[in-house]
Order: sequence, then C-alpha cells, then structure tokens
Amino acid sequence: MQVSKTQVMAEQSYIYQAGWLVRNYLLADHLVACTSVLVGIYMCKMAYDVTHMISSLYYKGYASLTKIQRIEWNNRGMSSAHAIFITVMSLYLVFFSDLFSDCTEGPVIFRSSSLSIFTLGVSVGYFVSDLAMIFWLYPSLGGIEYVLHHLLSATAISYTMLSGEGQLYTYMVLISETTTPGINLRWFLDTAGMKKSSAYLVNGVMMFIAWLVARILLFIYLFYYIYLYYDQIRQMHTLGYLLTLLVPAALFIMNIMWFTKILRGLRKTLAKRQ
Repeated sequence: MQVSKTQVMAEQSYIYQAGWLVRNYLLADHLVACTSVLVGIYMCKMAYDVTHMISSLYYKGYASLTKIQRIEWNNRGMSSAHAIFITVMSLYLVFFSDLFSDCTEGPVIFRSSSLSIFTLGVSVGYFVSDLAMIFWLYPSLGGIEYVLHHLLSATAISYTMLSGEGQLYTYMVLISETTTPGINLRWFLDTAGMKKSSAYLVNGVMMFIAWLVARILLFIYLFYYIYLYYDQIRQMHTLGYLLTLLVPAALFIMNIMWFTKILRGLRKTLAKRQ
C-alpha cells in the first residue's frame, strides 16, 4: 500500500504542531501550573469513576452500601490513586533525578523543573477536589482535622509550585502519602465486614510500620535537612520561609496524634486475637 505525498506531509505537519504545542504550552513554566491543576482535577474524576465501575463489577457488597458509603468508597479510591502517583514521583525527584542532587549547581532551595511543577499541580488538583467533597458532605468524609490538613497542604504546595521555592522539602513531605493506600485499605476491609480477617491484622501492622517510617522518622530527617540548609531558607520570601518552617511542624503534630490512634487500634486488634 503506497502512501501519498499529501498524507506524509499531513502527518509531518501534525507531528510538528503537536511538538509545538508541547514545547510552547504544556512545558511552559507559566502555563504548566494551571494546566497541571486541571489535569489533577480530571484525574481525580477518572479515578472516582473507575473505582465505582470496578467495585460495581467485582464487589457484590458494593450495591448494598449506603449512598454516603459508596461516595466515600469511591473517594478513597481516588485518594489512593493520587497517593500512588505522588509517592512515585516524589521518590523519583528527590532520590533518583538530578534536580536536587548535590552534583547540581545552585542553591537546592530554589531548584525546580517543568516536571516538578507539573507534578505539584496535579497534587494541588487532588487536594482541591478532595477538599470540595469534604465540604460538600461535611463531616461525613472527614472532620476539622482533615480540612486543616488539606488547607495547609494545598497552600504550601501551591506556593512552592508557583514560586519554585522549597520544592525539595515539599516533595519530602509528599512522600508521606505512601501511607494513604494502607489507611484506605483498612477502611475498605472494615466496611466489607472483614475486620476479623488476617488481612485486616496484616494491614494494621504494615500501616503502623509505614506511618512510623514515612510520617514520623521521615519528618525528623526533614527537620534535619531544614537545619542543614537553613542559610538558604533564610533567602526565601517571607511567606515561603514561614511555610517551610510552620507547615511541616503542624503536619508532624497531626501525624503524632494520628499515630497514637493507630497504635491504640493495633493494640486492641492484637489483644482480641490472644
């Protein structure tokens, strides 16, 4: 089958236009932030709908859940999808990319890239979407502690996305989202009537370990890193300086409060099995 010259030229023109769009729109720093937030909101809608579709097909008990339980079920599927995405991207940018490497020149506190900005924008889109659902159904999807957590997170991430300041510390905090799928799985098991199952016990132990590592020990390391580069942090704008110092501290306090609840819940589960 021969391809006409017109078809070849049309394909080349399409490729050129697509490349131009990526270079001048999707990868432009002043537009990538807005684009990524919209992408994040759209991805949340997709994750919510996919969770609903899969649960309807493969979990017989889904239909018997109350309306608010189905909404929370889908919402937790959405939050798990975001957690997996942001954890993978955060680990890559912090530990595997050259963006924050010691070999890269320039103050680490002011480094950013189109990819790091886009990733933060997707996360902002998630927090905006989830916060909207929390307000819509308040307090069914979470009380004031969830509202405070999301507001602090959305504010800090939005600032570092738009200013390019302190993205390293933001991504170190976002690694803590690795605990979210385990928390959601625990709720799924409880709602499905599997609270006495071995899976529920294993999940509790794994959640305890993950929380200790990602939300306690990692934050202690983060505070050390803030101390290590404090001279650079002092060069940030006043708002960025305050967010870098106060937001991780506030989140750490909430992490300790939730950690004590996880510890008490694990002790009760283990005591019932003795």
